[in-house]
Amino acid sequence: MSRYNAFGRILAIEREGEVWQAYAIGADGKRSPAGFVVPDFVEEAEIAQYLFDLFHESAVPGKGDVRRIGE
Repeated sequence: MSRYNAFGRILAIEREGEVWQAYAIGADGKRSPAGFVVPDFVEEAEIAQYLFDLFHESAVPGKGDVRRIGE
């Protein structure tokens, strides 16, 4: 599982079989379904760019970018 900070949202993306699962990480550290889909054809190295493309229009000014923050 990889974690990302996407414009202030903490997300975990995990490959489960042939599909990606996306989870939102709450302030308490618990994860819940993120409410979006990462297509199966997206490679792991492309996830940060995919998240940027998905969320950049709803980003709050000053909340940064998309970056991987851990496994």
